[in-house]
Amino acid sequence: MTGEVRRGSMAEVQGPCFWLGKETLKVPAALFALNRKRLCDRLRQNKDVQKNSIVLLQGGEDAQRYCTDTGIVFRQESYFHWTFGVTEADCYGAVDVDTGKSILFVPKLPESYAIWMGKIHLPEHFRKKYAVDEIYYNDEISSILASKNPSVLLTLRGINTDSGHVSREASFEGISQFNVNNKILHPEIAECRVIKTDMELEVMRYTNKISSEAHKEVMKAVKVGMKEYEMESLFEHYCYSRGGMRHTSYTCICGSGENSSVLHYGHAGAPNDKTIEDGDLCLFDMGGEYYCYGSDITCTFPVNGRFTPDQRAIYEAVLKSSRAVMKAVKPGVAWPDMHRLADRVHLEELTKIGILQGNVDDMVTVHLGAVFMPHGLGHLLGIDVHDVGGYPEGVERIDLPGLRSLRTARVLQAGMVLTIEPGIYFIDHVLDQALKDPTQSCFINNQVLQRFRGFGGVRIEDDIAVTASGMELLTCVPRTAEEIEAFMADAQGSTKSFDCVSGQKQ
Repeated sequence: MTGEVRRGSMAEVQGPCFWLGKETLKVPAALFALNRKRLCDRLRQNKDVQKNSIVLLQGGEDAQRYCTDTGIVFRQESYFHWTFGVTEADCYGAVDVDTGKSILFVPKLPESYAIWMGKIHLPEHFRKKYAVDEIYYNDEISSILASKNPSVLLTLRGINTDSGHVSREASFEGISQFNVNNKILHPEIAECRVIKTDMELEVMRYTNKISSEAHKEVMKAVKVGMKEYEMESLFEHYCYSRGGMRHTSYTCICGSGENSSVLHYGHAGAPNDKTIEDGDLCLFDMGGEYYCYGSDITCTFPVNGRFTPDQRAIYEAVLKSSRAVMKAVKPGVAWPDMHRLADRVHLEELTKIGILQGNVDDMVTVHLGAVFMPHGLGHLLGIDVHDVGGYPEGVERIDLPGLRSLRTARVLQAGMVLTIEPGIYFIDHVLDQALKDPTQSCFINNQVLQRFRGFGGVRIEDDIAVTASGMELLTCVPRTAEEIEAFMADAQGSTKSFDCVSGQKQ
């Protein structure tokens, strides 16, 4: 692959598809039919799954803001989206494991809906729209499922190993008459989501292309004196106006100056509201989402377009670790080893800069790398920005500094999509703790470190797909210090664009 998105014409996508017009991507309903087939194939190989089993999922519900009637923009529940691709709220879906046949249940809307919300579609509209085999109203769930005489309903209940939250299990009036198993489905469908199909990868190439272009628009526009939230607004505007992305994958992180060391900056208590000052580094972590498939990209660059020597040194240290990991990624590699590789490169480079002193092997032994990169190297990516399947049964979290923050500790497989996001940060709280620890402080040159107090941080985050022999780079933004400076200089007086070729590794 070249990393280019094939924005299919009407002739290129056969059958029903999701499409927002203009140059947005057409996503065929066949993507979800294939997902259902993969799930059924996997379940049929599970010795605990009985004949005539039916998978039952409940979609997301419309919600209002607290006690008001102000609606929150709906976004489909992720497992339900993966299985059916349905954009409407308050639906149920069922899949016959033996035959693969699909059933969609939609809400029966009141007549008032036609006044306030728009046309009330008949069930046949949704059968054609989503290419399912059967379609009924929600109030028919009990009778329709009973007519299928299932041996068991497989419902979704399990812990998201990233968030610790429990997935929502389907429930409806009359479910007590059925034999229900809520143990089998969750690990099986999560494993299906870990490996992306070619069609899913095509959507993720698109989300990365649009999000990469949006990051470049931000780099062109940023100026001293602007507010961080102006950059957030510009990113979201580009993703929506040019890519049809109504949602971002997560709250935009637009940290400048010291805020660039706040890992999840941008929340309500720190809402991207600082004025960007001359000399600041900007760390902008933002990703657009199209049809529930996400992206997650971080760019770090100087607001004035020129790195200081110290900024360049830290930036190039992080870039070196990113490139080292990309070179090493392939099926069979353990993700914790990639984190360790990034840590080692950081320690070597920080020693060259003079912030650290001593033997790098000894630094590794006392986990000094976690002082400068307290988060994990990266995570699975898909319909959720921190995608499911990070810690399936048999994969244990490593309870060591830095490594315990890894969102997965799996061995890489072809078809996985992950972020690679090494970073070096100067966080006063963490540095002060290290300086109090004699096993770590002996490696720190505090005199040089003082120069970096208030520096903030650098993170470089790219999205990659693991291939049979290496990886494909999905993200396309200026990455070297020279590329960034040249791109920002060009932006001041021309419309010259930045070109990049995918990092497909043979």
